[in-house]
Amino acid sequence: MDPHTVWSDVETTGTVWSCPFDYAEALEFDPQLRQMLEADPVARIRMPYGEGEAWLVTRYEDVRTVTTDRRFSRGAVKGRDFPRMTPEPIVQSESINLMDPPASSRLRSLVAKSFAPRHVERMRERTQNVVDRMLDRMTDLGPPADLVEHVAAPLPLMTICEVLGIPEEDRPRLRAHALTMMNVSAENRDAAVRAKAELRAYFAALSAERRRAPGDDMISTLATARDGAELLDDDELAVMSMVLLITGQDTTTYEIGNIAYTLLTRPDVLGKLRARPSALPAAIEELLRFIPFRKGVGIPRVATEDVELSGVLIRAGDIVHVSYLTANRDERMFDRPDELDVDRPTVPHMTFGWGAHHCLGAPLAAMELEVVFAALLDRFPGLRLAVEPSRMRWNTTSIWRHPLALPVTW
Repeated sequence: MDPHTVWSDVETTGTVWSCPFDYAEALEFDPQLRQMLEADPVARIRMPYGEGEAWLVTRYEDVRTVTTDRRFSRGAVKGRDFPRMTPEPIVQSESINLMDPPASSRLRSLVAKSFAPRHVERMRERTQNVVDRMLDRMTDLGPPADLVEHVAAPLPLMTICEVLGIPEEDRPRLRAHALTMMNVSAENRDAAVRAKAELRAYFAALSAERRRAPGDDMISTLATARDGAELLDDDELAVMSMVLLITGQDTTTYEIGNIAYTLLTRPDVLGKLRARPSALPAAIEELLRFIPFRKGVGIPRVATEDVELSGVLIRAGDIVHVSYLTANRDERMFDRPDELDVDRPTVPHMTFGWGAHHCLGAPLAAMELEVVFAALLDRFPGLRLAVEPSRMRWNTTSIWRHPLALPVTW
């Protein structure tokens, strides 16, 4: 079967889609995902890595069901070579991402305290100061400048590392390990295994140190926080720290570049935000909904009993993937879903996930995006791309979609 085949007339009976999820044409929506949403919303799929087949659920309401219904378990994925995009699974068995409520609720409640609104607002001033310094340096060097190099790459890493209390000299190495783990190339498997092991060893040592001598960072908070009589054990703490590092920087780094590119190639939208800066927070939510910031799917679930979705019977034991990308483009939920409308009435998007595994750091990411784009709109009224969009270079080797560089001038 050709891995790039897209069927034009798909029935839900018997067809298995081959899904490399390798579409990476700038920020255009993956045509295979679009076709599955329209023609086969609960589909059987094969993926580049892992054993067997899985279901892919693409409609908003069905995605919401799978991510909130206790009949679908993340924990049941443990020990299975599940269909996936990367040669080495990114997730680890002790991770909160492979826990179901109520076990995950204990960890989430501990972590959520560090992302409470008052803490995020306290970080806003610090983030603003960092962004101002970055833009000062960019101004001093003069145009053209790479917005990825000056802002998108360093800011989220710096922010989450400050939250976690990671020494500055360790940050580039940890970032490199995280990037290696996200690479989808088959030849990258051994490097990904090493990167995961080295990250885990680093955080095991750091979390043990914070248990002995806690500070005011999040790892110290988690190392000493109790839920009743329970503390996080050493493995839970090390893996939780890894998850926070990776998820705390990736989405925001790539979305800064993606949102900037989208605005700079849509002068009508950019003009609206310049004329009405107060609309920026709502506009960012619409941009997050609209932009396909990653490829394919993430961590699946396992059906623990027979469940019917959109007229399709999923059997107990089946692997089930969901697509947040297609949920964000479901016309049953969003009017004119393929249009970017910053005046759109607010409807919750799924870019940060849903249910028990909704991203805990979403408030921090939203704050960073607001600070960055408010500063850019204010300080660079003539900001524009310094190259033709057709000459932009885009990531093609990882699960994420984003510009490798974003040359701008003003």
